[in-house]
Amino acid sequence: MSASPPPETLLAAIREVVGNAPSIPLHEPLFAGQEWRYVKKCLDSGWVSSAGGFVTEFEQRLAAYTGAANVVATSSGTSALHLALVAVGVRPEDEVLLPALTFVATANAVKYCHAVPHFVDIEPATLGVDPAALADHLRRTAVRDTAAGCWRNRDTGRRLAALIVVHAFGHPARTNALAAVCQEYDLPLVEDAAEALGSWRGGRHAGTTGRVGVLSFNGNKIITTGGGGAVLTADAGLAARIRHLATTAKQPHPWEYHHDAIGYNYRMPNLNAALGCAQLQALPGLLAKKRHLAERYAARLAPLAGVTFVAAPQGTTSNYWLNTILLADPAQRSPLLTLAHEQGIGLRPAWTPLHQLPMYLTAPKANLSRTENLAARIVNLPSSPGLPAI
Repeated sequence: MSASPPPETLLAAIREVVGNAPSIPLHEPLFAGQEWRYVKKCLDSGWVSSAGGFVTEFEQRLAAYTGAANVVATSSGTSALHLALVAVGVRPEDEVLLPALTFVATANAVKYCHAVPHFVDIEPATLGVDPAALADHLRRTAVRDTAAGCWRNRDTGRRLAALIVVHAFGHPARTNALAAVCQEYDLPLVEDAAEALGSWRGGRHAGTTGRVGVLSFNGNKIITTGGGGAVLTADAGLAARIRHLATTAKQPHPWEYHHDAIGYNYRMPNLNAALGCAQLQALPGLLAKKRHLAERYAARLAPLAGVTFVAAPQGTTSNYWLNTILLADPAQRSPLLTLAHEQGIGLRPAWTPLHQLPMYLTAPKANLSRTENLAARIVNLPSSPGLPAI
């Protein structure tokens, strides 16, 4: 196994890229446009909750940018994913396939449906679900239930209800190949594009290939609404159902309160949308800054043996939400992270693979050897659009 550079050497190289400020966070927002003006306009209007013109404007701007026919703004990326799963028909005791390398909210949204996460492996090139490994796993695991018109896990008997693909750290997964596998097994493809605003594959924005996709606008994302998310879909009927469920399933009426289903209070407030409209205006500039930062990292780290910069997969344009490196030797990661945090440099490891978390230890899973290998070697680098810091 190749040795990775000593922590001091690697941190010195990172400092050359990001600057010498005493504290360099992993990712922080940049407010350099119309944010103050838009938020003040919202406050002056008095419409700060889920009703208001900025919500509609934000959805329309997102639709125009991503090419999605329908956009529903929500209170968070997690709520968007929950609504997406409900809308595509995930039911209690179903199984939903998803990668084990993702933020815990992806699996939690499955549990909110009283369904069961079923973890599948990823590929090194995209850090997303591996289409070939998924197809191989389903050939061995899935059995057709002709009477019920669905596919089931032959070991558990549960219906296989959907596949969630995650565009990890902003790098687009191979959605076309994954969609082909989903078609074979009658699985709705749900794209967790929470980290991938501004990322494209083959001329399609992340989150627009599957039946439904979701975005996040948490404080650490490419753009932020403080907290918020959105659902993207080409299906107008699906969008209408999601919008209805997000608004507590209330039937439209001037004064009556009639609800026809169990709904959720998941709509984005107007105040958050006002911030989002300003951030969307700034998005092209933010993406340019982040891609330039990625180019600087790639160039500076290229001469170092034992460390690989994770570049945009072939045929994609990545937003480089979090710049990522792979260490050749996983044993060298802990010393690197320890020294980085002592120096105020916000490096972080990947998420703990979800099948290793206590609440998901017994969940069904494929062979996750590559997930475990990659997760042990990943380090995320400071990626704020305002870098380098002085």
